[in-house]
Amino acid sequence: MDQFVCASANPDKVAEIAALLDGLVELLPRPVEIPDVVEDADTLAGNARLKATAICAATGMPAISDDTGLEVDALDGAPGVHTARFAGEGCSYADNRAKMLHVLAGVPAAARTARFKTVAMIVWPDGTELAVEGVCEGTIAESEQGTRGFGYDAVFIPSGADGRTFSLMSEAEKNEISHRGRAFRALVAALR
Repeated sequence: MDQFVCASANPDKVAEIAALLDGLVELLPRPVEIPDVVEDADTLAGNARLKATAICAATGMPAISDDTGLEVDALDGAPGVHTARFAGEGCSYADNRAKMLHVLAGVPAAARTARFKTVAMIVWPDGTELAVEGVCEGTIAESEQGTRGFGYDAVFIPSGADGRTFSLMSEAEKNEISHRGRAFRALVAALR
């Protein structure tokens, strides 16, 4: 089984990626002594590349990374590449959800369309790259619904999923239709 180092330092993302790749590749944890990678690219692919390249260089092993953005149509595609910092530097998941609900207050349900995009990438020590994208269309709920998951899961209702937010789904249900699930299944398919 191929071995890859997970470039993410976010424990919630690492757990989700590990569940998606379980039995398909051997995912090794990012060494704790490697400092955080500054994600200052202006695209999801650019940030994924920064993380994978840095971890690959530090470990000498192929590295898997991802970057995810939430694009809200009523906000002209924001927060996009700034999804994790929508409420400001050092903000919490709850801060981001609260800001999202605040800025969309009064926006009718039909205009709350959004999508999650994930770019998943592998960088090998020789500089070879493999990148894929996963997209999940949906809408932003008018209030938080559910307590499972992380990030925007309590306010994102994926299309075709009976009106439940990601937070109201089991991990298996979410992974089947999520942006990250789609991206990592595409990554594994491309590897083969």
